[in-house]
Amino acid sequence: MDMTEEQEQQLQQNVILNESTMMDQLFDSILDGTDRFPNTLRTDVIMITSDIAEDSQNLGKRKINHRHTTEQIQRLEEFFQEFPHPDDKQRKELGQELCLDPMQVKFWFQNKRTQIRNQLEREENQRLKEENELLLSDNLKLKEALNSACCPNCGGLPSLGEISIDEQQLLAENSRLRDQIERVTAMVAKRTGAQLIPFQSAGVGAQPRSDSGSGSGSSKKNRPEFGKSAAIALAELAMEELLTLAKLGEPMWVVGRDGLTEALNQAEYARAFKNGLGPKNVNLSTEATRATAIVAVPAETLVDMFMDVDKWIALFSSIVTGAAIVEVFSDGAAGSYDGTLQLITAELQVPTPLVPVREGLFLRHCKQHEGGVWAVVDVSFEVRQNPMAKFRRRPSGFIIHQMPNDCSKVIWVEHVEVDGGEVHDMYKGVVKSGLAFGAKRWLARMERQCEKLASLSNSTAYIGNAEGTKNILKLSERMVMSFCSGVSGSLIHQWTEVTGAATNEVMIRSRKNNGDPGRPAGTVLGASTSIWLPITPKRVFDFLSNLATRNQWDILLHGAMVYEAATVLNSQEEGNCVSLLAVGLPGQGNTTMILQEICSDSTCTYMIYAPVDTAIINAVLSGGDPNFVALLPSGFVIFPDENSSMQNDEAKREGCLLTVAFQIFIDSAPDSRIPAGTIDIVNSLLSCTCSRIRAIISSNNLQ
Repeated sequence: MDMTEEQEQQLQQNVILNESTMMDQLFDSILDGTDRFPNTLRTDVIMITSDIAEDSQNLGKRKINHRHTTEQIQRLEEFFQEFPHPDDKQRKELGQELCLDPMQVKFWFQNKRTQIRNQLEREENQRLKEENELLLSDNLKLKEALNSACCPNCGGLPSLGEISIDEQQLLAENSRLRDQIERVTAMVAKRTGAQLIPFQSAGVGAQPRSDSGSGSGSSKKNRPEFGKSAAIALAELAMEELLTLAKLGEPMWVVGRDGLTEALNQAEYARAFKNGLGPKNVNLSTEATRATAIVAVPAETLVDMFMDVDKWIALFSSIVTGAAIVEVFSDGAAGSYDGTLQLITAELQVPTPLVPVREGLFLRHCKQHEGGVWAVVDVSFEVRQNPMAKFRRRPSGFIIHQMPNDCSKVIWVEHVEVDGGEVHDMYKGVVKSGLAFGAKRWLARMERQCEKLASLSNSTAYIGNAEGTKNILKLSERMVMSFCSGVSGSLIHQWTEVTGAATNEVMIRSRKNNGDPGRPAGTVLGASTSIWLPITPKRVFDFLSNLATRNQWDILLHGAMVYEAATVLNSQEEGNCVSLLAVGLPGQGNTTMILQEICSDSTCTYMIYAPVDTAIINAVLSGGDPNFVALLPSGFVIFPDENSSMQNDEAKREGCLLTVAFQIFIDSAPDSRIPAGTIDIVNSLLSCTCSRIRAIISSNNLQ
């Protein structure tokens, strides 16, 4: 039997009231300090919100005809001009005046705001499309000018090693315009959900290898060759420089204090590469290091993990927050990456709010040399100096020598120019030493990730079964990436600073999600801070990772105990693992578990965790898709205090740098405003956690 109009309106009112009641319970659990684990409630809220959305969708299938009179609409329009967001009292008074139910008034205002927002988005979309067409037109003009370029001396085509000044300017301008097109395309896609196709047919994320099937040949034939000759020339020069730097020893490289990392001798480099790839930018400082390691992965597998951008992001999930292939200039040999040349945009970060992210557009060239040696080089795609640039990648990359037993010897060279003025004084020593972005950190992360992959071949490390273990590791990998992007304020992941919320010690950012199944639908606050502690990194890590003392600092536990339910060892080094922790005591039928990953290497240590409903964990272990599990990660990152280690023995202080961060779900509506009281709660939560850790350390409880 069909429902009457009054019954349908009553059902809608009940849905809205249920949603409001659950949000009230969320804030009550934080303010009242109950013993309920807060993120468990948030998980319930997310599930209930999903059910509400489904009920609302079912209601939408039944057409409700209720027309307001002309006088009612006119009065509502007048009131909307003055109060677009009326409160409950205003809606009630307006409803009495117009003989309407307050819920009808509320729905009318919601629909009106949506109508205006859609109109503004359509206008903005049209403007962006027009701007995109203008940029495309300018690019085509530049292409024609470049194709007709000639050598000023002989009148012929310029050789690869002799690029004229005019051509350099055209190439640089094209690079800038190409970047603008990518940004405009992303903005349009974000607002409309439709992806504009740039002038190159091989779009972002195109795979470097292509089959010889129908359609692939014509697509490649129609792709413009604009900038390809310059890209090939630059990549070949960069590859030559990388190979030279990898072979040279002293005096080109100076061995560091640890005996493993080497720093580039800038004076020697300037003498050896007089005609380097562009002059040094005097506004930028240089970071150049080299490191060597043996990893238990075959050379071709490593090459595949670098040239496939998705695998590259996963391999360095705590360094690379996002990347995309902008252009594929060369697919390389059939069935191989030998000769592949890609144009990549990427965002790099170190997990602390005190070091800004680094964004770059660079070429990635892969080449197989004699003796089965592979080399992959990255170099910023520019042919003239940009005075406004904050990050430039000189020839950087690695050389891979295949070793017996499917192992590889990797020589990594990282050479960049960067604006270090925005780095906080506390972390300048970490950045300068190369622990943040240097060759040592890249290799350390590679070693740990390769060990994690190798752990899957050990059947004793499984949680239940092989498929379930892989799903848990995938979920943990996404948790780490979400945590790191929130701490660093990744623009790719759409984190924005909350105006007026940051203090000298705490950084508050927000992220609004409306469609990503791996994050809670709505608004999430991320709070992070970095502090100095007068104790070694190892002792801080041992304290924070000790489950017996966890309730001393973890405020969200409200004094509850935690025990380890299952674990996967993902490294040969003790302590590196992915664990499932249960809140409470064994046998109590806990409904909440904590997914936690601990990773320690020669550069830093992190412990990242997120509460997950037990039923969801069981579903993932049984083969459920881990990409649809909403996570709110929190955790710690520990770096050694390199500022202290570089001082003389008398002034030297033993200490470490600790970053603490939380992500808190606050509202199921992505377009909702953030209440000031909520920001104060999150700020206090983070500050209190840091105070507890400081107090325990100062009371010598770590002895």
